[in-house]
Amino acid sequence: MAVQTVASTGNTTVDLGPAAALSCRECGHRVPLGPVFACEECFGPLEIAYDFSSYDTEELRKRIEAGPANIWRYAPLLPVPADVADKPNLNPGWTKLVKADNLARTLGVTGGLYVKDDSGNPTHSFKDRVVAQALEAARAFGFTTLSCSSTGNLAGAVGAAAARAGLRSCVFIPHDLEQGKVVMAAVYGGELVGIEGNYDDVNRFCSELIGDPAGEGWGFVNVNLRPYYAEGSKTLAYEICEQLGWRLPDQIVVPIASGSQLTKIDKGLQELIKLGLVEDRPYKIFGAQAEGCSPVSVAFKAGHDVVRPQKPNTIAKSLAIGNPADGPYVLDIARRTGGAVEDVTDEQVVDAIKILARTEGIFAETAGGVTVGVTKKLIENGVLDPTKTTVVLNTGDGLKTLDAVAGTGLTATIRPNLDSFREAGLAS
Repeated sequence: MAVQTVASTGNTTVDLGPAAALSCRECGHRVPLGPVFACEECFGPLEIAYDFSSYDTEELRKRIEAGPANIWRYAPLLPVPADVADKPNLNPGWTKLVKADNLARTLGVTGGLYVKDDSGNPTHSFKDRVVAQALEAARAFGFTTLSCSSTGNLAGAVGAAAARAGLRSCVFIPHDLEQGKVVMAAVYGGELVGIEGNYDDVNRFCSELIGDPAGEGWGFVNVNLRPYYAEGSKTLAYEICEQLGWRLPDQIVVPIASGSQLTKIDKGLQELIKLGLVEDRPYKIFGAQAEGCSPVSVAFKAGHDVVRPQKPNTIAKSLAIGNPADGPYVLDIARRTGGAVEDVTDEQVVDAIKILARTEGIFAETAGGVTVGVTKKLIENGVLDPTKTTVVLNTGDGLKTLDAVAGTGLTATIRPNLDSFREAGLAS
């Protein structure tokens, strides 16, 4: 069943499993596998094209189900070598799909509500998935330094993955990130550099560094390795469907930063349909943004195809990308599937974090608050059908964004005696 494509990059032979080439999402032009991310013909974004032609559906299903409890169970569908599970990496994925009955009652959902809780990954965010993919490409192309531009979670994921793999890391972040994310990125021993500016400024700097001799030998996971990196998000779609009994959900609500996660979840669902692993039936994808950085939501509501950049101003810093690279593709998917893109205020984000914590015992970071908050708003506005099976993504751990709920604290302070306990009104 296995399909293996071997490409040559310079003097190096590259084995990335079923990955056949890089294909432009705009014009379809193909180029050999390599550390490139823009089409030489039209400058459109490149993504991985595969050869799945020899796969037998039932044999593939059995192989996946017999695989490890991490993303490498899907190695036959990813740009990685067959022996990927034997290499030193963090083995992310296969996180919980929580049936959120308490949250469903609170929001008025009757068709089944699930939270895909990716806070259970090694560095407590979904970024471990995409970095694991990028790491395999970095190894294949002979890079010695792993790097990225990051709003926080990615910096920690890169630092941890590089440490595990024995590579140097040097990552770049906005200088004013949440302190918890700064500490988590720094603890792995790599170099952490703050840039004066927002994420878009950081990203521009990294693009310049790639073209400079100082950046030789550097694999930027979300720039020159972006086509491989982005494929990690597909594994969320694979896991959701497998955990639902090889069934498509009716509705998925996904947070939007660059928009890549949403577009790759759609790609993953489409691949499962084409491979016959799930029944082909309609599904809707909804995008979620914070009002203080909502360029895709604004474009969707206005009926535009072009996403106008914004200057971010929101507590949801992991989503604070004012010029999202995949924004136009998010619009296409939301409209094609019958979904929508919505936003919520920072106050609604905080409220949603507390609702999820109090109903399901899941402490989400601000991105998760955005997703739950948007789900609540979509239901209230009659846009999301509460009678359908719905999956909401929580992409990170709330311990990373404690400042957002800093006002939450002690119920009472009492003296160590029963009278004081009763006076505080705490007795049942």
